[in-house]
Amino acid sequence: MPVETIRLGDREITLVGTAHVSKSSVEEVRETILSVRPDVVAVELCSQRRDVMRNPGLWQETDIFEVIRKKKASFLLANLVLSSFQRRIGKRLGVKPGDEMRAAMEEAEASGIEVALVDRDVRVTLARAWRTLSFLEKVKLLWAALVAVFEADELGEDDIERLKEQDALTVAVDAMAKTVPTVKKVLVDERDAYMAKKIADLEARRVVAVLGAGHLAGVAARLGDTSYDIGPLEEIPEGGFRYWGWVLPAAFVALVLAGFVTGGAASGIRMIAWWAGITMACTALATALTMAHPVTVVVATLVAPLTTLHPALASGWFAGMSEAYFKRPRVVDFERIHEDILTLKGWWQNPITRILLVFFMSNLGSSVGVFIAAPVLARLAVRM
Repeated sequence: MPVETIRLGDREITLVGTAHVSKSSVEEVRETILSVRPDVVAVELCSQRRDVMRNPGLWQETDIFEVIRKKKASFLLANLVLSSFQRRIGKRLGVKPGDEMRAAMEEAEASGIEVALVDRDVRVTLARAWRTLSFLEKVKLLWAALVAVFEADELGEDDIERLKEQDALTVAVDAMAKTVPTVKKVLVDERDAYMAKKIADLEARRVVAVLGAGHLAGVAARLGDTSYDIGPLEEIPEGGFRYWGWVLPAAFVALVLAGFVTGGAASGIRMIAWWAGITMACTALATALTMAHPVTVVVATLVAPLTTLHPALASGWFAGMSEAYFKRPRVVDFERIHEDILTLKGWWQNPITRILLVFFMSNLGSSVGVFIAAPVLARLAVRM
């Protein structure tokens, strides 16, 4: 396990790089804290992740309706995908993800040492990553993430040994970054800078910071820059629909108006029918593939022509709310979600993940419908 000691004036900061699914990391974290006897133990956690780690039952209090209504379904889905990867690797190694962070907090509290949470809020991190991606990048990212998750069972002995020396989550992020480079910038590089500043600002002479091994080099390189402003890293960029989202609706209206003016009412109505038919068909197919409730499929299908033309709406929201109504999650579903996400079958059987998949697939279907329908309307307009 890599350990690096850095001196800042009369201060001593010991960085402990761990593999989030390694038994040896747990033992070495405890040994380092006992040997250094720091004034503060900093851990790569935010308050939300710490609370979930200490009280897994918090999942039972999740209101899936509120998750969808507040537009957090995509972030919850992404979080579950990453959690699934870590848990599958952890299962292979016989350790729970995050055990080294639990060990650090337990050892610090047992010794009367202050614990500092130095990671950025996970909701901000996921929101920044999601908002910076285009639609195609989001699809590519989800696919890369799913591939990484289900390839976990195919890892050989050499891969397992390598993961014992590295941060498993960073391995997954690096794999996805080959497809979507923006992901690494937000999930790794930004957090390196953020945690380095938080650690440097701690008022303590001796600090032990427990981090994923993938963050060790980046944090160490930035610790000396005390003037760094992390304020911008805590901001969530505005969604792109505020301006560009209205380009498609405006183009659609212009094409339809041109159809009515140059080709008469029949042409204009035909263009509307083509738009509605294609977006509805694609949305219906994508939603049905998730084996959603029949009413959910109908709801997603009916709203597709309108939601594709309004940047503040999405067919997935309506589909997700409908599915949550008919298949409302029970407490037991939240209790077993971390086991269910370990298998493809579990993703489909658990009502919580099923709702998230319905949400995503409905949005994906309507978006595909737009890409198909737009050139069809353009050709119709040219022929008039």
